[in-house]
Amino acid sequence: MNWRQFLLINVLGGLPSTLAAPNAKRATDTPSISVPPAVSHPTSLPHTSYTGTPTTTGAERASSIGSGVPTLGPAPGATSYPSDGKLHDPQPAPYAPAGGVGTNGSAPIYNAKSDFDYESLALALYQEYIELDLFHDGLARFSVEDFTAAGLTAEDRFLIEFMADQELGHATMLTNILGAQAPRQCVYNYPYTNVHEFIDFCQKLSRFGEAGVYGFITHLDSREAAILLTQSITTEARQQLIFRQFEGLFPMPVWFEVGVPQSWAWTLLAPYISYCPANQTRLVWQNFPALYIENQPNPYRINGSSAVNETLPGGGMNVLSSRNVSAPDSCLNKTTVGENCSPAITHNRTNPLSYPGRTVTLSWDAPGRPVGPNNSYITNTTAGAPKYVLWASQLNVTYSPLTTSGNGSYGMTVQPDLSTYAGDPAINGTIFIAITDSDPYLTPFNLSSVNPHVVAGPALYQAG
Repeated sequence: MNWRQFLLINVLGGLPSTLAAPNAKRATDTPSISVPPAVSHPTSLPHTSYTGTPTTTGAERASSIGSGVPTLGPAPGATSYPSDGKLHDPQPAPYAPAGGVGTNGSAPIYNAKSDFDYESLALALYQEYIELDLFHDGLARFSVEDFTAAGLTAEDRFLIEFMADQELGHATMLTNILGAQAPRQCVYNYPYTNVHEFIDFCQKLSRFGEAGVYGFITHLDSREAAILLTQSITTEARQQLIFRQFEGLFPMPVWFEVGVPQSWAWTLLAPYISYCPANQTRLVWQNFPALYIENQPNPYRINGSSAVNETLPGGGMNVLSSRNVSAPDSCLNKTTVGENCSPAITHNRTNPLSYPGRTVTLSWDAPGRPVGPNNSYITNTTAGAPKYVLWASQLNVTYSPLTTSGNGSYGMTVQPDLSTYAGDPAINGTIFIAITDSDPYLTPFNLSSVNPHVVAGPALYQAG
């Protein structure tokens, strides 16, 4: 076995069919295939805050740091292909067009090929591990009676358990790609106190886990790693849909799913990591100051947009607090169509959670606060004065003016009215907002260029 075959086996967990062919069995034989092991993971961990003193602070950094990524025009030749439906180069094989990446017959090697690859995949692994722990924690923390009162059955609980098993597979795959220094499972601290809050936490965590991968996957140097990550993140997207259904939300209220930069995902994730094993692999990504939505819409209210200060303590996830919603205002177990928000395949709401023209009230932290594993990361911003709210949803990035009234950490804005295409309101579902100092033109492929302009955020806004 040569080194290429070994690396393929190590990452994928078994021989590719082309390499395994000499030992193939007849169809009548009983197959005997060794099963690759999954990563080890503790099944009972504390869920407490970190109280020690960090020995290292700040993000991972190289010995030299440039002044910034330049803003350039289109790359040479970016618009030269005629797109006329004809073939313009010789075909490398029958039925195969010229072009593409990784299509020249080279054996795929499933590894990181740059610092960008390693740091991005390591972030994804941090995400998979918290989801693995989170799903198990909710099942262990709340009783059968608690889930039943929330409208969730034994079959629903088994689905959550199965989603935890999926995360074990995702963590194993990424660990095999990253190698011996891959991040390990940490200790986490969650703010939820009942099943409804647990489900909303899962819905929002899986939302930015999914969007965080969409934001970098097309930029990976390792196309081989990208295809495996695609196969895991499409599963994550289904998980987010399931948690929306558990929450009584319309499962997929958008035509396109948004992608966000790695530093956005890390900013949202890090506050819930208490501490990690010694010598844990550190990340390079920025932690922005947290952004809070003072009137975050509450999906458990008949009139969700009327909520004020109904979120749990923590970072920018802005997880709902359901404990103070009175029975007359609650949409749970209502029998009127358009009001009921009990778990279901789908619901339509008579009163939208949010709408164009709604005033959104915001507050945000100053930079310099310790967050994340062992309180060893420090929130930071390089932006100037806050002027805009960035709304990132579907294919659109748009801005609305921010009114601060002289208060540097509190302001208001108005939800914009725009559509992705005719018939598709752009701001819907669980979306991302951030405070910025300017309004640069951005598209889904270069959204990370906004990072130097982010004052605080992102925050997850429950638009629908």
